[in-house]
Order: sequence, then C-alpha cells, then structure tokens
Amino acid sequence: MTVKNEKSDDGKRDVGDAGKEATAANNSINDDLWGSDMYPERRGAKSNYGWFKWLIGAAGRESIDKAKCEDNVYRCIKDSPIVKLMVGALKSSGCEIDIRRHISCEVCAPSVTGGYDSQLNQVVICQNMAHSTNIVRGVLLHEMIHMFDYCRNKLDLKNIDHLACTEIRAANIGHCSFISSMLQGDSSFINIKATHQNCVKRKAKMSIMAVHNVSEEIAEAAIERVFTKCYNDLEPVGRRIRRNSDDMPRAYAEAHLYGYDS
Repeated sequence: MTVKNEKSDDGKRDVGDAGKEATAANNSINDDLWGSDMYPERRGAKSNYGWFKWLIGAAGRESIDKAKCEDNVYRCIKDSPIVKLMVGALKSSGCEIDIRRHISCEVCAPSVTGGYDSQLNQVVICQNMAHSTNIVRGVLLHEMIHMFDYCRNKLDLKNIDHLACTEIRAANIGHCSFISSMLQGDSSFINIKATHQNCVKRKAKMSIMAVHNVSEEIAEAAIERVFTKCYNDLEPVGRRIRRNSDDMPRAYAEAHLYGYDS
C-alpha cells in the first residue's frame, strides 16, 4: 500500500510449485504492514541524519516540511476535482474523511512518497519526498483508492491477491497515463493497450515488493491471478486518468450520476 518513489529504484487452486510458494507467502506475510523501516515514525522511531545532511541544511527541517505538506494536502482536498471525488466516494460508502484524523504528513524512507495504513485507516504523505501539490495529489489519489477498497471491498492486506488487486487498481486509474509510462519505458506507440497493462503490472509489482518481503516471482504470480478482474474495475473514478486531459473534472462532474457525493 505504498507509492514507490521512481527516482530511488526501479479460493485455493492447485498450480504446482508456484501455487504452493504463493500459498506459503500468504501465510508468512509479516503482520507489520510496513515491512521495513519505510515509515519510522509509525513505530515511534526517529530518523537519523548523517553529518553531510546537517552540513547542507537538509536535516532538521521536519516542522517546515510538515507545514508545507499539510498546506498541499489542504489545497488538494479543497481544489482538486479527483481528490474531491475520492472524498465524496468514501463518504457515500460510509467512510467519511476527517483531514485531521485520516491524513498524516510524516518523514519516510527515500524509497516511497506515501502509503496507506489500514490498521489506523490513515493515508501517509511523505513530507520529505512529496514536495509539490501535484505529487501530493497523486499520492492522495493512489492511497485513497486503497482506502476505498478497504472500506467498500473489505480489503485484507494479509491476502497477497487482495494487495495485488488494489495496487493494480491504483496504478491503472491514477499513474499509468500514456505519457508517463512512455517516459519510464513501459509504453510505446505500438500496441498501446498492452504496454499500458505492462506499466500497471510493473507499478503494482514494485508496490507489493516495497510493502512486503516477497520475491519478484510471488508478486508477479499474484498480479497475474487477479489482473483481468482488477484492471477492469475503475470504481469510483470510472476512467483511467490521462495526463493533461479533462478526465479529472469530468469524473468529478459525473460522480453524482453513480451515487457519489460531491
């Protein structure tokens, strides 16, 4: 349940050894949602800074970064059509958002820009990595899709298939626009549909592996098991958001037609 920072790193059935490995992974996934120390403040830890960061002034900025992050969150909640749509959809599903309770700006590891903590039903915005309103908006959309799935679809994060499904949906709706996926090498002008799907699979795999300590093979197997169903599920947005398009305001304008508050 995490937004990977691209700059940092790029019913049971018998399916043989791969199926047994996947089942074992389901049973052994760490109860700690965050896996490694990607979100140290979640467990009360403090970030340690090297002397170089202190020298250049990159350390000790927590209060400044937090204030800027919270301002960006407020702007998105107030002005962004796609974020307002998600807030309305959550409210209509019985999970109304309280910005003070359900969204938290925190210091994170450099490998991520945000996450969703289902134990606290809280979106985490990485204040040290998500510096602009656009990045914060993307993180909010991604993590609110996870929140929506947890609220409406009874998401179980200990089930790797559930995790794969919600990561597919978040990447599909909010991240893999043609331009962004082409720039990352996942798309081309040949067979656009297939390359878009490849982008979604790649992002979902990266997120699964960032959250839980599973192998690439286990993550890919989970994605393949649920891909068709989850790729075609575009609720509550109803479309794949394309960069530099009118998709966001259109989706927001049409939300009431599908029973979502605005």
